[in-house]
Formats: sequence, C-alpha cells, structure tokens
Amino acid sequence: MVHVPSWRVLAASLFLVAGSGVVAADQRPLPTSQAGTVRGPGHAAIASANYLATNAGLEVLAKGGNAFDAAIAVSSTLAVVEQQSSGLGGGFMAMLHVAKDNRDVFIDARETAPKAVDMKVYLGKDGKPNRDVSTHGPLSAGIPGEPAGLAWLASHYGKLPLAQSLAPAIRVASEGYQPDARFIGTIAENQDVLSRYPSSAAVLLPGGKVPAQGWTLKQPDLAKTLQRLAGKGAEGFYKGDTAKLLVDASRKAGGNWSQADLDAYKVKEREPLRIDYKGYRIVTAPPPSSGGVAIAEVLNILAGYDLGKLDVAHATHLTIEAMRRAFRDHNEYLGDPDFVKMPLDMLLSRHYADGLRATISPDKATPSDLLPAAMASEPGMHTTHFSVIDADGNMVASTLTVNLEFGSGFIADGTGVFLNDEMDDFALVPGQPNAFGLRGAEANKPEPGKRMLSSMSPSFVFGADRTAVIGSPGGSTIITQVLEGILAFIDGKGASAITAQKRYHHQYLPDRVDVEDGVFDAATTKTLTDMGYALHPRSPWGFMNVVTWDHRSNTLEAASDPRRPSGLGKVQ
Repeated sequence: MVHVPSWRVLAASLFLVAGSGVVAADQRPLPTSQAGTVRGPGHAAIASANYLATNAGLEVLAKGGNAFDAAIAVSSTLAVVEQQSSGLGGGFMAMLHVAKDNRDVFIDARETAPKAVDMKVYLGKDGKPNRDVSTHGPLSAGIPGEPAGLAWLASHYGKLPLAQSLAPAIRVASEGYQPDARFIGTIAENQDVLSRYPSSAAVLLPGGKVPAQGWTLKQPDLAKTLQRLAGKGAEGFYKGDTAKLLVDASRKAGGNWSQADLDAYKVKEREPLRIDYKGYRIVTAPPPSSGGVAIAEVLNILAGYDLGKLDVAHATHLTIEAMRRAFRDHNEYLGDPDFVKMPLDMLLSRHYADGLRATISPDKATPSDLLPAAMASEPGMHTTHFSVIDADGNMVASTLTVNLEFGSGFIADGTGVFLNDEMDDFALVPGQPNAFGLRGAEANKPEPGKRMLSSMSPSFVFGADRTAVIGSPGGSTIITQVLEGILAFIDGKGASAITAQKRYHHQYLPDRVDVEDGVFDAATTKTLTDMGYALHPRSPWGFMNVVTWDHRSNTLEAASDPRRPSGLGKVQ
C-alpha cells in the first residue's frame, strides 16, 4: 500500500476546498498587477478528479517543482488511479500560462491515426459503422500522445527532471492503492469487454470476477512502463522495450500499429484562441479541439445582448439559441489543422456573429431543422480534467482522455497500458453517428497521422481582478459546461459555486435541451416550454475541476465537481 507522508494528509484534511481540490496556504503579499497580466499568488492550488493525483501534484510542488511539473505528476497518477478516464494509452490537450513571459500556449498531445488506417475495417455489412470494431480492441486505438506530452512539459517548461515528477505515479502503481466505489462500479459496467482480453482481465478482474470494495490494485507492468518513460523520456515509451510490447500486442490481437507510427508521433504547440467578452479575456483551445471555436462563437453572439437585464428564461433562451448555432457549425467545418483548411476567420468573426444573432427570435425557439443542415453530436463522458496554479502564477488547464470507459478495453500485454478507442472520434463513415451520435463531415475523416476532432476545452479566464482555470470532461457537453462556467465566473461566482451549479445543454441535434434536475424553476420551465423548447431531463453530467484566483485578496479557491465521489479512498 502507498504510504502518504504526514504533510500530504495535513494538506488534504486542512485545505480541502471541495471534492479533491486542494489549496496549499502560503500567504505572501501579491505584487501589484495590471489587467491582463498574471503575477504569482505566493501559494498554489490544484483541483483534480482524484485526491491521490492532487497530492502527487502537491508533493512535486513541495520539492521545488512548478505548475508544469505538478501537471506531469497529476496526469501520470491519474493514469494509474483513473484508467477509465485517461492514461498513457490516451492523449491530452493542455492550456499553459507561463508567468515569467506572460505567455499562453496550447499543447496538443492528441492521438493520431496509424499509417495503416483503413476506413473499410470499420464498416459493417450494412454500410454503417461497426461500433464494436471502432470502440473495442486494438483497431479502435490511435497512437497515444500522453507520454510524449508529459516528456514535452518536463523538457520545455518544468523545473524538475521528468523522473522526479513521475515518481508519485510509479510509487502508487507499484505499491498499490484501494480503488473507490466509482472505479469498481466502472469495472462492473465493462466486465464483458474487459473479459475479452486476458491482459485486461488479469489486472482488473482478479479470479475472473469484479473485485470487492477494499481490494488493493497493484500494477507492476504499468510501473515498469512509467519507469522506462522516466529514465529515457519519450524514447522510453515510443522506442525500445515499451514500443515493442505495444506493437507486438496490437498486431497479435488484430491491430495495425507499427514502430513507424510510434516514431512519427509529435507533440504540437499551437496558438490558443483568444476571446474578449464583457471586459474579460478568455484563452481557450484551438483545433483540433472544436470546443474553443464553439465557445467563441457563442460568446460573440451573446456579446450583443445585456443578459443581466433579462429574466432567467429569456437569458437562457438566447444562450440556447447561440449554442444551437455554434454546434451547427462546429462539426461541419473543423478538423486537424495540419490536414484541413478551416474558415476560422469567418467562424470567429464578430460580423458572422452579428448575422447569426439576427436570426434569433427574441421569444421563440428556432427549430434546428429550419437552420441549414449540418452534422452534430451526442455527449460522451469518459474523460478527466485538472487545473493548477503555482506560487509564481504559472497555470495549467489540462483535459485528458482515452475516449470511452477504459478506452478500447484492451491492455497491451506487458505494459499495463489501456489503449484508447479514439478512432471512433473520426468520421469513419461521413454522415453516420459514432458512439456518442457524432455525425462527422469530410473535415474529420481519418487519414494516416491525422488527429481526430475533440471537444476538450481547457481554458483560462483573465479579468482585471480575478483569474480562473477551468475545464471538464463530458464529450460534447464539455463545450457547454465550460461556457456556462465562464459565464458564471464573469458573473462573480467562485470555484465551488461554478462546479456545483446546475447545467443545461443544447447541441443542435437532437433538437432538445438536456436539463439537470433543478436547473430551472417551474416558471422558467413553463416559459421555455411555451417558447417551443423540448426539455429533456437527464442525470447529472460532467466532472469539472476549477481553480479561481482573486487578485484583490490574493486568495485561491480550488474545487472539484460535487456530482461524483472525489475518490478520497483509504490511505495507509
């Protein structure tokens, strides 16, 4: 079992703000700051989906690391304790703020299609996507980006050696930990798929059965894979023993990976999207994320209204109509910018937003089938997000995924690594839905080395007096969750209130508004229904992790979504 030093237990017990969000207190004076410039808070905050990961980040900060070293520790520990949501076999997108340069940069460690990709293998006899092939087993897996991304963070932005930042994850993998009820429940939900693959069953189905609460999960193969990454950087994963194990396991099980695929993988640094809204600067994800463009489009439309002067129903109506139009566009036009020419100047233009705004009735819903046809998506939930601010004002918003729960369900034998099933995020059959109902266009068709479109939307919000680091899992609902979180922050809410607030979601098709229980009162519900909206009750979604920084009082607040257990588990 993992032994947790006393200072980590103290941090978790005394400074737990919400869920697994932790603020380590050190109240040094805040230097004078100007709007748009971030200075160090003198203390640090981390919000992640699991407290072992949060504590890993704190441990690295205590050893002299910065936010980027902490991000490596959090990501790699989530790869051990939250494998249903992320891992070394997946990828991530991260927004970084480098305080000393007052610079923002977007890290694209999204997965890529293997060179041997063949759309025909994903087709059933009826010409529709074969869901089993595109979501289970090695043919569903893109080439992972997370290991390269972690090595990139260490070599370009961190202060500590990669090995030191990976040490907590290696310790948890080798010594073991007790998974929480949510993790064990996810094993039960996926037992049929996991049992197909002996290497997966050997790790998560001891004795061929779903483990009971109190089970200790040790992962020596995963620890060895992490150790090779720690010792040799990216080459410790994409070359040598790990690479051979990955390729051999994929091919033995019917996959198509090659050493050339692993050799070709590259991390991309991209310029973030920047949006000015109501005196705030939002810095968010560019393609191959569709999220930032959609968020920008919605905010540009809403900029023409004074929502604060409207009742809740009419403010919500205008927001839903903006969502509808943004989702109408986002899958039609967007894809990997290294492969697809996109009309971003148009989509991000205030003039384009003016035109869309003019099509919105002030008191009536616009049926989606009256808008020009486009493809749209259903939500997916199996991702994770964390947010970090360090003592120098460096910030990280990072969203990580393997797509569906446990990705492909397939562990490459000898590695402990679950391969992702991100190939299903391509438009494998244009116009046909994927696992989440995503109906992609030609811009998102699979090609060798191409990155599949994503909704991941890690974001920063900069105001004159306050800053937020925000993001969430949730497939297409990531976009509306982050949008609603940004609007709540601009309205003055702190991290705990942002993560806890009730949510609603519209994505063009299906033409309905998904609503969380209690999001609208009876009067608002009636008004929206009378306007023509179909309100669709749905169980709570998302797992948002937010850090806010109030420059006036020099205070940080970190909060994790209260909708899910925080995984505090048992510590020995």
